[in-house]
Amino acid sequence: MEEMDVNSGAQLQIRFITKQEIYAVANVPFSIPQQIDNIQLNKLLNELLRESTDSIKPVEFDFLVEGQLLRLPLIEHLKDCNISTESTIDVEYIERTAAPEPENALLHDDWVGGVQVADKWILTGCYDQSVNIWSTNGKHEVISREHTNIVKDVSWLRPSDPSGGFITVSHDLTGILWDWKPGDGSPTPITVLRGHERGIDSVGVSPNSERLATGAWDTYLKIWSASLDVNDGYEPQIKKQKSAKLSHIPSRTPIHTLKGHKENIVSVDWIDSQLICTASMDHTIKLWDTELCGLQNEIVAEKAFLDASWSNLSRSIIACSADRHIRLYDPRSTEGSICKMVFTSHSLWVSAITWSQTDEHLFMSGSYDECVKLWDSRSPKAPLYDLSGHQGKVLCVDWSNSKLLVSGGTDNSVHIFKNRHNS
Repeated sequence: MEEMDVNSGAQLQIRFITKQEIYAVANVPFSIPQQIDNIQLNKLLNELLRESTDSIKPVEFDFLVEGQLLRLPLIEHLKDCNISTESTIDVEYIERTAAPEPENALLHDDWVGGVQVADKWILTGCYDQSVNIWSTNGKHEVISREHTNIVKDVSWLRPSDPSGGFITVSHDLTGILWDWKPGDGSPTPITVLRGHERGIDSVGVSPNSERLATGAWDTYLKIWSASLDVNDGYEPQIKKQKSAKLSHIPSRTPIHTLKGHKENIVSVDWIDSQLICTASMDHTIKLWDTELCGLQNEIVAEKAFLDASWSNLSRSIIACSADRHIRLYDPRSTEGSICKMVFTSHSLWVSAITWSQTDEHLFMSGSYDECVKLWDSRSPKAPLYDLSGHQGKVLCVDWSNSKLLVSGGTDNSVHIFKNRHNS
């Protein structure tokens, strides 16, 4: 192995460890300079790997010390984490997350308020009242204008199977359940969800695709059947409908209405087939039991929430508020603050956020600063990558398809980045 410059300043004793067996090196201590950083550690580790096998090509690694990614010289990181330098320090290494690649940009006629991907199909809802379906290669397949106000959120009923239909919600007080099969042309509106008294801002579909939940400016969380059977929850059209445009479509009433929020509900996430996580502009995140029709848990913050996302992998919540910070919450926490970490990099309000579905540490965010960022929850001080391209505020992000990071905003566009990370 080539000699490192180990005579410049004080030394630290470290031991390299990894869970990736293919990159394992000898479990012995190394003496290294205190000021060693990511670049120098990468050089040292790759030299060790070349000594053990000639077949491994150079690999870029990230390094974890006490559960946090190393972003400073090692000695500074140890001081920040209050870690003693007297004993041997375990330095875990992992293959670095590859930078996402710009794939495509889909130009709409107005602001994009909601977006979700299923397989190779991208569903969008816009401020011009339109619902759109695009192929991931950029072909505009479908446009429909049944709504009579801005479309704020959209969701496939089965994110892995677009032929299962989808739901759109709008400030026209309604949600519409649609039937659509790829290649069949325009989608068919099956039923209109009626019951909210003010504009609907958010929607989420249960993991078994049997129920959906909506959150609105009337502060109510409503639970509905997600069945495409027109007779499920059917309500006769007795009263004159506000919108003649939707009057020909059968109506559906909610199964349950849950009261507790005091302001608009900005996000709805199903934890399982029974529990729902909602975030609101009333400064709270609430966990609801839909079987008992009651509140199970609550997180109270200092500012209005703009979005939140639940991870079934990490069992935690990331949320963004009316400031430039992202916060990670552990609703199971019984000791100290429920807010476990704060991520700061955006320069304006963070408006949209979502976890990776396949990696418990990765999430993406979108902001009014026109930037989308890819994060690792073990690196609170800096994102992994900035994904540039938007020329306006980012209003929505989606990572339902593990291969694609997607965002929409006030520049009337949806930007698609290809994920090259193997999680």
